[in-house]
Amino acid sequence: MRHGQLFPTPIEPLEVDIRGVGQYAPSETVEEMIGFLTSEWPDKTKPGFHSALARSIDAMVMAAEPAAARAAFVDPAHAAGMHILPGDMAEIRKAS
Repeated sequence: MRHGQLFPTPIEPLEVDIRGVGQYAPSETVEEMIGFLTSEWPDKTKPGFHSALARSIDAMVMAAEPAAARAAFVDPAHAAGMHILPGDMAEIRKAS
């Protein structure tokens, strides 16, 4: 939850296959993305991980826009080999 706030910080919903190919986990808040980054991220040495975490924390404390945190999450997820729905739906359909 936001520092001093009673409600979580919403984002445009996404689903990430962080738990394995085809095993999508939903995220509707910055706090859920932070949970993925800190607890389930497969490789914290990949480019963009630290930036995504910092941007997410900034959004949680209202120092950055939640949309910017979401955008910062997507690139390192792709670098780590994960798909993001709904954004990657066309690519997944082509591959099948």
